[in-house]
Amino acid sequence: MRFDPFYPIVDSADWVARLVPLGVKLIQLRIKDRPEAELRAEIARAEAITRAHGCLLAVNDYWRLAIEEECRFVHLGQEDLAEADVAAIRKAGLGLGLSTHDDAELDTALAADPDYVALGPVYPTILKAMKWAPQGLEKIAEWKARVGDLPLVAIGGMSVERAPGALAAGADIVSVVTDITLNADPEARTRAWIAATDPARTAAPHSQTGKA
Repeated sequence: MRFDPFYPIVDSADWVARLVPLGVKLIQLRIKDRPEAELRAEIARAEAITRAHGCLLAVNDYWRLAIEEECRFVHLGQEDLAEADVAAIRKAGLGLGLSTHDDAELDTALAADPDYVALGPVYPTILKAMKWAPQGLEKIAEWKARVGDLPLVAIGGMSVERAPGALAAGADIVSVVTDITLNADPEARTRAWIAATDPARTAAPHSQTGKA
């Protein structure tokens, strides 16, 4: 499975509706601490929007709802992975992405045979408190050598200006949150991201596969 190199993460279907029509082809919906009915509605709406625009939606954490709403992809953190039924996810035809922060977590992730692994934080991030120090571009190169053809996502403190360096270091995909959602003009910033990652897109055309 190959992916678009630009991977924004947002916390609502409204954000999905705002960004995907601009040309986003891969996006993650990460919502925390909401009632199940609201989560289900957000996931269903986001999945419908992304399907309509030829974009792949990754649902963070809520793999059961993703299966029930006939989504195509889920992303799990290490704690989520420990509690998830990976066999059920695969049986339902969903792709699987996993977060990793150190060597032990990478080993755990690779044992689950994911469709991509994410390494973070590459740079300092304001998104959430992290017990891990920034990994740096050197770690991207090291982990890409370890995972080989498996797509590697760089996340944490990423910006338009830092994206080319992460891709040059070996990342296949660059994931971003606050550089877009806290920007004064998210649409313009999204277009700048698409332009910044276009060399990677042109060099190796990406497509998403998963549940039809």
